[in-house]
Amino acid sequence: MNATRIDVFYSDGFAAPIGQHIMPIRKFGLVASELRDDPRANLIEPSPVTADDLLRVHTPEYVEAIRTGEPKALAESQKFPWSPELFPSVCLTNGGVLAAARSALRDGIAGALVSGFHHSNPDHGEGFCTFNGLAVAAEALRSKMGAAGEVSGDIAVLDIDLHYGNGTAVCCRTRPWLRQLSIYGNDYWNNEPFRDVTTRHHEDGPNHESVALPAGCDGVTLQQILEDNLPRLLRPTKPALILYQAGADPYREDPYSPLNLDHADLLERDRTVFRFARERGIPIAWVLAGGYTSDVRKVVQVHVNTFRAAAEVFF
Repeated sequence: MNATRIDVFYSDGFAAPIGQHIMPIRKFGLVASELRDDPRANLIEPSPVTADDLLRVHTPEYVEAIRTGEPKALAESQKFPWSPELFPSVCLTNGGVLAAARSALRDGIAGALVSGFHHSNPDHGEGFCTFNGLAVAAEALRSKMGAAGEVSGDIAVLDIDLHYGNGTAVCCRTRPWLRQLSIYGNDYWNNEPFRDVTTRHHEDGPNHESVALPAGCDGVTLQQILEDNLPRLLRPTKPALILYQAGADPYREDPYSPLNLDHADLLERDRTVFRFARERGIPIAWVLAGGYTSDVRKVVQVHVNTFRAAAEVFF
């Protein structure tokens, strides 16, 4: 890898005009501003994904709805107001995930200042997630097997957002080479979060597994859960790449979070994940996710700390 810097992908075009919204979409630019002063970060503008990239994962009807705005219910199924700027924005965000994945395959570590959009299903959006960037990136890499820098082995998604990655789990069901481990504190189903993980639970499958964090989960408990469960990523074989969704919403001040995790706890979470990958020689690309605390600076701090953990472990 670059001896002194980590590739981090960002574009001002990531932020679609969604107006006043609980999703603080401006946070990606705020994180980028913080990292511009860090000599270990190499900020790069990604290229957008193509229609072919999207259609490997999503139905033509859904892609066309996001492009045109019709039918409106489908175009806004992710709970964003549709505008003509939405389609180019989400093509860019998915391009950021794909670029980070490719860079990680080359250098061992990379990141994108955008969500992985883990609630997005093949035929509709959910939970502020339009196109599933994790699955789109994985499919793009697999579609070019044999090309320089691409992969032929399994790809693993490690999702430690507050909410269960239900859309990615659906994508895994038809892709035996793609697997997900979701470590979460709220279940998510049908565009609805379930704060108490005992009230509803999805069914795990052979290549999409999950671990529910108990209400009140603190840093010590989280670390034990990580140590016990990260080895699942190695089964049945060591993956060629880990895509890591590093959520900010497990933070204890988040309005959706029943967990008791502070900034230090989430920083140690990230260190643990990056150490796991580096010690086993597995390339890892991270993306940002979640974070609805009213003070956006606290959300930004979680995300900046993810980069700092990566730099600390890999340098």
